[in-house]
Amino acid sequence: MARLPPQDPWWGGPLTRIGLVVNPVAGLGGRVGLGGTDGQERRHRALALGARPLAGERAAAALRELRELRELRAGPGAGAGAGALGGAVAGPGGGRPGAEPEVVTAAGAMGADSVAAAGLTARVVYAPGAEDETSAEDTLAAVRAVVAEGVDLLLLAGGDGTARDVLTALGGAHCPVLGVPTGVKMHSAVFGVSPRAAGEVAAAWLARSGSVRLRDAEVMDRDEDELRAGRVASRLYGWLPVPDVPVRVQQRKTGSTAGAPEAVGGIAAEVAERVGDGLLALGPGSTTRAVAAALGADVSLTGVDVLALRPGHPAEVVLRDAGEDALLAAGPCWIALSPIGGQGFLLGRGNQQISPRVLRAAGGRERLLVVCTEQKLASLGGRPLLLDTGDEALDAELAGHLPVITGRRRTSLYRLTT
Repeated sequence: MARLPPQDPWWGGPLTRIGLVVNPVAGLGGRVGLGGTDGQERRHRALALGARPLAGERAAAALRELRELRELRAGPGAGAGAGALGGAVAGPGGGRPGAEPEVVTAAGAMGADSVAAAGLTARVVYAPGAEDETSAEDTLAAVRAVVAEGVDLLLLAGGDGTARDVLTALGGAHCPVLGVPTGVKMHSAVFGVSPRAAGEVAAAWLARSGSVRLRDAEVMDRDEDELRAGRVASRLYGWLPVPDVPVRVQQRKTGSTAGAPEAVGGIAAEVAERVGDGLLALGPGSTTRAVAAALGADVSLTGVDVLALRPGHPAEVVLRDAGEDALLAAGPCWIALSPIGGQGFLLGRGNQQISPRVLRAAGGRERLLVVCTEQKLASLGGRPLLLDTGDEALDAELAGHLPVITGRRRTSLYRLTT
């Protein structure tokens, strides 16, 4: 599709258009332990278990960041940069403030509600047939309607399934895309590391900053055939053009092995000694699953399980595929997590059951056991571990340097950040 010519370097007129399409049910199953919510049956089950939609709130948080950065640029010191991106937000014209961007979106929970919550004005170009029961077909139609308006950037609020829908809807059309992370696992490289980060990157792109370029980012999703065979793997579906801001846009998930048996055995022994006689909640992943096996327990592939540990005895699985409420009911426990290969996420991707309430009830960072082989840690290339719990106060409490257990009596201090 034809791109609009750059106008004012900072929201300078009506030709600055941003598109927004929200998948209202993205991430719905995360905290209740259901994983993704593709398919009506799974959505209904998630709601029956008490799941609360969060996609709209997280989309609004990204848009709110756009508004806040614009207001900061309008105040004293405009032109000096803003937010974590610093000078990347300053356009070539010094960043003089202009009109607010035009937000082109779909009706209700598919976008307009989030725009209103952020204090911006929406122009609605699509309405789903049944707002309380949107489908992939609605996402496809909404994306096509929004992109047809010539938007400068399309914000998608969803997960990997939503990214795949956007890829399908665009076909061969060229439109910059950025994901606001609202799904469960999000293996794709099209998402900001948090809603706020997505808003900052969108602001930098709309500013036409010379320091922000596009890159082709992988659209990934879980390989269901591999999952049925008892293996967790991702499949590549294609690429979308995404603003390239490495510290604010996540990497794709890469596959990783559990590690050498002796390394995993050492990690398991260290974990067992620290927990003693108590409960251990294990996040998903190949490393934590291997640690559980070394402790004598067979845990689920993609869920959060709770083990009872007693010195000199095999670990016992007392909760399998636990949701937030079950984890809270289990009582105080240690929490063992391993970062996602390639991405470095420790919290907020695929383990939303370990929610802010669960983390606080457990005792915060003092009860976190980060486990990772030295090989997997080295594969991050020095990038920090990431967290996106949805609770900024908790994120600030957890951030900092944490010991990472890499073997028996072996730890590495590693930075955890948003």
